[in-house]
Amino acid sequence: MVEAVQGAAVVVTGAGGGIGAALARRFAAEGARVVVNDLDAQRAGAVAAEIGGIALPGDAAAVVAGARDALGGTVDVYCANAGVGCEGTEAAGEPVWARAWDVNVMAHVRAAEALLPGWLERGRGRFVSTVSAAGLLTMIGAAPYSVTKHGAYAFAEWLSLTYRHRGVQVHAICPQGVRTDMLAATGSAGDLVLRPTAIDPEDVADALFKGMEEDRFLILPHPEVAEFYQARAADPDRWLAGMNHLQRKWEEVR
Repeated sequence: MVEAVQGAAVVVTGAGGGIGAALARRFAAEGARVVVNDLDAQRAGAVAAEIGGIALPGDAAAVVAGARDALGGTVDVYCANAGVGCEGTEAAGEPVWARAWDVNVMAHVRAAEALLPGWLERGRGRFVSTVSAAGLLTMIGAAPYSVTKHGAYAFAEWLSLTYRHRGVQVHAICPQGVRTDMLAATGSAGDLVLRPTAIDPEDVADALFKGMEEDRFLILPHPEVAEFYQARAADPDRWLAGMNHLQRKWEEVR
């Protein structure tokens, strides 16, 4: 994998901190040329300066063209990591739902639309989608986040099944709690569900690189998520009853 990454042109969105910064550092440490994208120009610049990368602040949905120019005309690996954690119910409001769809799903779609013609012509490319265990399961108290992360996972899955025979490799990273600003913003629901087993962003990067070495689509930094996913599929009613128990427990403590 080191040989495959060395010299590769890599883009990481949402890389001003958290998982994105950890991915950018790891790719750079393995010899890749990395574009660091983030809405926060100062944070993007700081990470880029640290790793010898290229800061390209701005909207992740429109970064591909600029990144391609900055990297000498090509992008080998695209990490669709930027995301928003949206709490709320079905009544969260149209702007909240729209932003969640735009950042958590449509930014991935727009990036793939821009990247795939070149990748298919060359016969290679790698798309890394930072989803969440919520995309496989769900998250209490966060309908917009859970629904759109399901969409992000579904899109990554569709990309893989559609283009893998044409050299496009796709990975969906689905961690539970990760010690980032996003976890800190989840409040009492995160304290109950995510914080007890939270891992560091560097652990997520390690899991991705192991998954790339093994050519695996689904990357589970928390291995127990596989068991939860299997239980959900095998007996949905029992799984939903368990999640409803968790919901009621949360309602008691918040």
